Amino acid sequence: MERLSKKIKPKPSYPERILQIGEGNFMRGFIDWQIHKLNEETDFKGSAVVVSPRRGSVVHAINEQDGLYTLYLEGFQEGREVRDSVVIGSISRGISSYDQYDEFMAVADQPELRFIFSNTTEAGIVFIEKDRLSDRPQESFPGKLTALLYRRYQTFHGSEEKGVVILPCELIEDNGEKLKDIVLQYADLWKLEKGFIDWLENANVFCNTLVDRIVPGFPKDKVLELEKAAGYRDSLIVTGEPYHLFVIDGPDWLQEELPFQKAGLNVLFVNDVRPYRERKVRILNGAHTAMTPVAYLTGHDTVQEAATDELVGQFVKDLLKYEVIPTIDLPENQLQTYMEEILDRFRNPFIRHQLLDISLNSFAKFKVRNLPVIMEHLNKNGKLPERTVFALSSLICFYKGKRGHSDIPLADDPETLSFLKMIWTDETDAAEIARRVLGSEKLWGQDLNEWPDLAARVAQHIEDIEQNGTAESLKKLMNSQGLKLGVLS
Repeated sequence: MERLSKKIKPKPSYPERILQIGEGNFMRGFIDWQIHKLNEETDFKGSAVVVSPRRGSVVHAINEQDGLYTLYLEGFQEGREVRDSVVIGSISRGISSYDQYDEFMAVADQPELRFIFSNTTEAGIVFIEKDRLSDRPQESFPGKLTALLYRRYQTFHGSEEKGVVILPCELIEDNGEKLKDIVLQYADLWKLEKGFIDWLENANVFCNTLVDRIVPGFPKDKVLELEKAAGYRDSLIVTGEPYHLFVIDGPDWLQEELPFQKAGLNVLFVNDVRPYRERKVRILNGAHTAMTPVAYLTGHDTVQEAATDELVGQFVKDLLKYEVIPTIDLPENQLQTYMEEILDRFRNPFIRHQLLDISLNSFAKFKVRNLPVIMEHLNKNGKLPERTVFALSSLICFYKGKRGHSDIPLADDPETLSFLKMIWTDETDAAEIARRVLGSEKLWGQDLNEWPDLAARVAQHIEDIEQNGTAESLKKLMNSQGLKLGVLS
């Protein structure tokens, strides 16, 4: 059986109008799919050159397959079953920013470049002071972006016609504004000329965005079946749900340059993404992050298994209903409807969304998605949201790296992994483990030991999980009288 390539599935050759930082499953199942739809349904006619911001990536496979891969969309939409597949042809080539730095920088010289999309996870939009313009590459994504934009500024002598539209898809608040601030911070650190800063401000647009689609990625359990049915080998298969939403805060003219809506896509151009972001990040992403350590340590491997489990499924629903929704300033009936939609998406029998895939950079995600829930309950009620606190405690236990006798393949930045490994190696006392983790300003940006009762409750849960296992500890939590009544204890 031959590998998927242009020989098997011919594709048109379009100008590289898009630079995409991030080659992972989500971007290929969301952004590249939408570019493919734009090319099919409108006169957009552009392709994306995809750059890996990290070492170890699928760039080699992307080039082996001429940028082609198959996307399978399976689930329910408007009450009917949807099972669809399409070969995506919107990627022109892949580049490793580490192994092909010169090729990466040369993209800045291409006159047709107009858009930059990115997804480097919540931990990606960060300022790393040691980054230098001379690095090959810079460690941070914003550092790489600053170097690339400066190259473009130099190549085209500051022409305002060669500015770009930057649409970060990382799930942090005001992602476009924060990315721009860090780029300007690097420009100052590297003492770049005022003309470049003026060009950044006047010729380029940084958009705040929100993205929403569950994209589990590569279907390891049924890849052979899918390849046999397709008639070719494909190491880049991506699976996802039919639902999608892309919210963009940008100038009015952007709708003409990116005619998503003309292609029938669920893309909203708005003046403020914050209400959409808060709803999605706290309910969908927050549920994912809270669910993952609890469900995985109780023996589940996928979101669907967890959502349909009587105990874990009820835990997640109650966490959203009683602890998350009260913190969101939108009509409760709208939030309840959205929550039920999310839970239905979690139960999608066609999607095997691996919990370990969701666990990437879990502490950074918990800080953004779940920690505000704890803080707001303390501020408003003077009480802790017990289910969210239990999820935090389970997360700390998850980073011990063991499920029973099996090792957990933890995925996080080396410093975080080293810190947690050291704590679990050095300490056996739950109170001390809780104190050291909650006190890490590297993880949280503050000392959480100062939050009333939090360290004591986390320590109690850690001790219970260590002694009795996560499943028994969860049953004990769910059977407590206060929680059975839906009341914070």
